[in-house]
Amino acid sequence: MKINRKYSTVLFALFMTLIMDFAMTFAMTALMTGFDLGFLVRFAGGFLVAFIVGFPTSLLVIPVVRRTVNKMTGSQ
Repeated sequence: MKINRKYSTVLFALFMTLIMDFAMTFAMTALMTGFDLGFLVRFAGGFLVAFIVGFPTSLLVIPVVRRTVNKMTGSQ
């Protein structure tokens, strides 16, 4: 199944947000609270909040960053 190319920014933002939020939430939860029986619950809660904030932010920021980088590098 192929997804229409017009959704590439949304898919990019989705996957980047999932990967970055997972890594950062895991690291920060482990660093701040340690590993114990409640770790997965704290991690899941933190991940949910990070995704709710991160995904819309990515959708807004990616086009701006893409234009900025294109201007800086002379790319189209």
